Amino acid sequence: MTETIYTLSLHACAEGDILPLAFLPATAAPAPFAVHGMAARPLPDGNRDWRVGTCLYDASGVARLKVTGRMFLPHSILALDAPHTQICPLLEALTPIEAGTRTLAARREHWALAWITLSDKGAAGLRVDESGPLMAADTRAKLPLCHEQGFMIPDDPQTLRPLVMELALGQGYDLILTSGGTGLAPRDTTPEALLPIFERRLPGFEQAMMQASLAKTPTAAISRAVAGTLGRTIVITLPGSRKAVSENLAAILPALGHALEKLHGDPSDCGKRA
Repeated sequence: MTETIYTLSLHACAEGDILPLAFLPATAAPAPFAVHGMAARPLPDGNRDWRVGTCLYDASGVARLKVTGRMFLPHSILALDAPHTQICPLLEALTPIEAGTRTLAARREHWALAWITLSDKGAAGLRVDESGPLMAADTRAKLPLCHEQGFMIPDDPQTLRPLVMELALGQGYDLILTSGGTGLAPRDTTPEALLPIFERRLPGFEQAMMQASLAKTPTAAISRAVAGTLGRTIVITLPGSRKAVSENLAAILPALGHALEKLHGDPSDCGKRA
């Protein structure tokens, strides 16, 4: 675990408020809306310096802010005379924040989870999402998490693919779980959306999920669930039903923590693990 020290000009906010952090030089006019400021460039990067879930701690060791995502702000909106657009981290206040300049230490502990439910009816507000929160609950029970966020989108590869790329490569989530779109229906296109962007397949996870499902029902043979890596992120696709989500996750969760550690560079010998 490493930490880096940053000096920020904080805007006053209440616990739970989420504000962007923008580059604001000391000579700049005040921003026309509420933002936190940093006078030094470049701003921390979301997939290297401040992966989602990174917390900013004060001198007493209290976590005051947490990175929850990022947004894009044109310099013109910030009243800066430049044609560029900034990639700005989003910071959630974990405690009430007073306005002023603070020196904070940034460090990240545990894993960040994004779960995505693919459902045309769910995205239209016609169905309650049950499998998504279940993915989060089952994972939370087995892995220590620093942050989790859910998404509901239609069964559309042109929506799923860029979302997964943004979460993995732009925001630095460690684990992305999807639910739905792994069968044979015409709109079941989750594997087709994700296979082109996987850097490495994880056939062991795929086989473990298939074996667990076949032990419950022969129709599991039609599942086309896939798993792979994208950067330092593991992406796993799951079927759409609550029952199948639990069965598939139970088969792979015992190995997920170790897999994440190895993906992030853990040099320990796998054979020495109990």
